[in-house]
Amino acid sequence: MRILLLSRIFEDSILRLAADHDVIRAYDASAEEHLDLIKDRDALVFRSGVDVTRDLMSRAPDLRLLIRAGSGLDNIDLDYVREKGLELVRVPGPGARAVAELAFSFMLALARQVLVADSLLRQGRWAKHELTGYLLEGKTLGIYGAGNIGSLVGRMGVAWGMNVVGCVENLSEEREQQFREQGIELADADDVVSRADFLSINVPLNDSTRNLIGSEVIGRMKPGSFLVNLARGGIVDEDALLDALVSKHLAGAALDVHAREGENEISALATLSNVILTPHMGAMTVDSQRAVGERVIEIVQNRA
Repeated sequence: MRILLLSRIFEDSILRLAADHDVIRAYDASAEEHLDLIKDRDALVFRSGVDVTRDLMSRAPDLRLLIRAGSGLDNIDLDYVREKGLELVRVPGPGARAVAELAFSFMLALARQVLVADSLLRQGRWAKHELTGYLLEGKTLGIYGAGNIGSLVGRMGVAWGMNVVGCVENLSEEREQQFREQGIELADADDVVSRADFLSINVPLNDSTRNLIGSEVIGRMKPGSFLVNLARGGIVDEDALLDALVSKHLAGAALDVHAREGENEISALATLSNVILTPHMGAMTVDSQRAVGERVIEIVQNRA
């Protein structure tokens, strides 16, 4: 199979693919260069940082397989995929645990002002008595979108002694029973937002969720609560979030995903000490990326 790698995957997996297939590494190439490199390819492998457009895919008459090394589909022209009958395979499982663990680490860091403490100590400030925080135990964790990742975050909250409440669309009776067994209460979205001490955003980005968490929703959040977003940047209105943090309606926030991502993009939120910002690295653990690579190899080998 002739494969175009638009994004990095685990290096050992790339070498194993290249041993049996024609592999072009294009993750350091520009979008313009992608248009030329794709022309004779059968398969694309990509992550969230690449726009898989109609223009790009139409340059490859032999293209038949798209492998999304992750879960979100917001960077793909799905209409074109359907029109041409292309096979689109996601690899959502391996990264889910890594994203959930990072979300939970954000909550711990926010509750205990870890980044503020670190910064002050590096300046010679021993601010032990100024840095009182909160226990997670007994607090309410709201899961806005209790799907694959959201339910993992919820289970971690239950294990930590938190009261977990989540909302989810298209709920089956079997899934509802699973939530009950896991100790996750289900409620409507407004209830989740208003009750949460920590609100974790875990919905996909699409037309209905773009800027979903704006001034109105944030205004309904509990005063002094925290917001955590590891879903997609376009879901949270960052201007509204900034206003809520500056006014101290919210006590803090942590974002792994951003409205604008990439080199030299600096968010206005970076001026605030009660905000944690990371570069869309939620799934980037050695363990999860090794598993993603193994799954990509399996998908290719089953279709070669």
